[in-house]
Amino acid sequence: MTNGNARRGVGDRIHWGMSRSDGRQANQLREISFTPDVAPYAQGSVLVCFGNTRVICAATIEEDVPRWMKMQNVKGGWLTAEYSMLPYSTLERKQRDISKGRIDGRSSEIQRLIGRALRAIVDLKKIGQRTIWIDCDVLQADGGTRTASITGACVAMSIACKRMLAAGKIKEDPISQLVAAVSAGIYQKSPILDLNYPEDKDATVDFNIVMTERGEFVEVQGSGEEAVFSGAEMTAMLGLAQEGISRLIELQKSAILAADRVEPSKLADLAASFGGIRSGL
Repeated sequence: MTNGNARRGVGDRIHWGMSRSDGRQANQLREISFTPDVAPYAQGSVLVCFGNTRVICAATIEEDVPRWMKMQNVKGGWLTAEYSMLPYSTLERKQRDISKGRIDGRSSEIQRLIGRALRAIVDLKKIGQRTIWIDCDVLQADGGTRTASITGACVAMSIACKRMLAAGKIKEDPISQLVAAVSAGIYQKSPILDLNYPEDKDATVDFNIVMTERGEFVEVQGSGEEAVFSGAEMTAMLGLAQEGISRLIELQKSAILAADRVEPSKLADLAASFGGIRSGL
């Protein structure tokens, strides 16, 4: 998952000198940041920013398991996720699901994806008869909300599990490794990494890739937008994603380590940041 290997494998497909709308190179992530403990009543929480995409991810521990587990005598605990976009997260107000009487299909798909991604790295037997609730609420959407949600949710969950371990509620960390996600696509005939909204809107191919820190794939979602793509182009996009996820996981590790020593000034900056748009925090 090194930069050199990625470039050698896909360099003939990627326009390294291309200029994107925000000035990034083809293989460059947006500015990424994690601000922990933004939701103090959750056992673990973080505001994750992928550029101007901002999502609050929280992990709450419930001392119970779903009824179906009890009825089927399933041992261990459970993890489930919920995802929503707040009405003001988009340029035009998004109607709340509750006002429609049902969750929309996109949100349902994304929250199932978040749950699958996290369950891939958690030994649920080690959390006991508990449920880990993951809530991902999009404050501002500028492309990649599902990938930001997975990446931030992993941080929130890791913080929560480490606190359970420190409190003696569990005997060992149930998380085997970290997981992160990023988008890749074909934009202006070149594979690129981490699409913002204008790029996502105009991309001819769009991929979402979920991977573990060991370089294993959890899920790959990809399709052409009234277009097709070659095997070489798919290899290029996967190579960019591997490179990007490697960097994301290093940032996740730093955020998890810093969670219990967040400075009050950081939270003050967070509150102030919603007075105007900035790239990251």
